Amino acid sequence: MKRIFFAVAIAGLIFSGGVAQSVAASLVAKVSVSKQTMTVMHRGRVLHRWRVSTARRGYVTPRGQWRPKRMHRMWHSRKYNMSPMPYSIFYYGGYAIHGTNAVSKLGRPASHGCVRLHTSNAKRLYALVKKIGPGNTRIVVTD
Repeated sequence: MKRIFFAVAIAGLIFSGGVAQSVAASLVAKVSVSKQTMTVMHRGRVLHRWRVSTARRGYVTPRGQWRPKRMHRMWHSRKYNMSPMPYSIFYYGGYAIHGTNAVSKLGRPASHGCVRLHTSNAKRLYALVKKIGPGNTRIVVTD
């Protein structure tokens, strides 16, 4: 009986420590569609807050939480006339966070559904995700 209690107690300590550490070590990129902003947090501390552009009328930026699925330093959209998508972080099907040259449109809906950032900010986020790891990164898109 003592062995079982001891094993359960040790497992509980390992599990709770692992979960707390994994949550604390995560990188979170939280997109607010209503505010057209992205807040980047590491271990609960805000690192960056940037203006973004999400889907314009007739398109949608899906809401939810994901881990990055794939990353490309430069991607060209086959769907939209080979448009450049620098520092792309794909998180849900063809939806990605990526840089844009249309910086005058940041802060308001303007995309086909992706989350657009100033290219220098997309480069920073891309580097953070590479460093911390896609498995330790969450992308959260809210209203």
